[in-house]
Amino acid sequence: MSSTPTPPPEPAARPDPLEALSHPTLARLLPDLLLIGQLIDRAGMPALLGEFGVDGMRDVAIEEWQAASPHYAKRMKEALSITGDGVAEIFKGFQLDVGAPPEFMDFRYSVSDHDNGEFWLDHCGALMDVEPMGDRLVTTMCHDIEDPTFPATALATNPLAVVEPIHRPPRSPEGRTPHCHWRVRIDPDGEPFPFPEPAVESASSRVVGFRFDPPAPRDTTGEGDRDDYAGPLLSDLVFTEFTSAALIRIIREVYLQMHLLAVGFHQSVRRRSDAEVADRLLAYQATGIAGVAAGRIRDVLGVAADAPGLAAVLDVHPLAGPTAYTGYSSEVTSDGTGLTVRWDTAADGFADDTWLPLLARDGLRPLAAAAQAVDPHWTVERVPTDGSRVEAVLRLGDRPAEESEEVAVTRISTGAAFDFGPKRNALPITPV
Repeated sequence: MSSTPTPPPEPAARPDPLEALSHPTLARLLPDLLLIGQLIDRAGMPALLGEFGVDGMRDVAIEEWQAASPHYAKRMKEALSITGDGVAEIFKGFQLDVGAPPEFMDFRYSVSDHDNGEFWLDHCGALMDVEPMGDRLVTTMCHDIEDPTFPATALATNPLAVVEPIHRPPRSPEGRTPHCHWRVRIDPDGEPFPFPEPAVESASSRVVGFRFDPPAPRDTTGEGDRDDYAGPLLSDLVFTEFTSAALIRIIREVYLQMHLLAVGFHQSVRRRSDAEVADRLLAYQATGIAGVAAGRIRDVLGVAADAPGLAAVLDVHPLAGPTAYTGYSSEVTSDGTGLTVRWDTAADGFADDTWLPLLARDGLRPLAAAAQAVDPHWTVERVPTDGSRVEAVLRLGDRPAEESEEVAVTRISTGAAFDFGPKRNALPITPV
């Protein structure tokens, strides 16, 4: 009498590399990842300029952010128990948005009441990048792009929010500070801001509804006690004041913000060209940001350029994180001198218009850019597979690689070498 064969056991869930990081390291990594997310735009814009000109670049930038921010702003609110539909809650979302990394985009806030508030930028790193290029590009960024994208972010909290400038660049007089100043109000009698068409298309992406297992419990001795962002709006977020579990939740969401921007970029380019052009420009963006991101992450972690150090950097790199979504894993080779990296192509990220399918189809140039930012001697060799995974082995070579054009162009941004300043105080902002 035959018996039914026992099915193979379910594969063990991959451990999240973030959970192996100390609380101080998580707190240092988070602002850098927010800044890296901001620089994704800098990585992709040169390719757009060459392909479509200034007007095409503008339109893709608008659609990219409109496709991403309504979804990710809602996700971050849920991750940190940010409830309410007032101006203060809109500002909380801004503080955890890759479009507004702390200090580089130095947002300051005031709140009059539930329905009224203002924000201004004491320093705008994006303006510092664009202002030397002339008033046309400044107007493109500060008028044409901001007008439809600020409300797209705010609608995740309240679609009746109105975001309007008090003043903004081009700066007059020259050198005016703050760099810009905006008013936000909830207009109960106004028309709701429509859900942007790019966000309608991106809504079918798996990243929008992706769900994480909660971080594993750990000893919280010596950590901050802030496990969410309920309570008052704070002038600055001091990340050491958050628990490790909260920092992991935030960082996971920041990774997804980056992937959503990649989705919006790819879909926007494809709408005005074709899949081949969209893949090519997305690969340019991925390569540029991969190199700059790896260099910054190496500095945050303070690791060596050997195989364990490279593994530490790549494990928390945007090409890998969050691993539950990307299917990424890595292991140092048995001789201790190389690194094997893998992506499981059954992971949700491979079903979306992100950077990940490019790794399977079009080569590993972004991975090489990341590795060579840690040490230019790293080489990448693809391992043939049956398509169920993307796999590569990285080893140190004899000759240093030259920095790629994509990384060099991204590095032009002042954000690439930006240093965060001294610790600030988290002061409650109350209605005045």
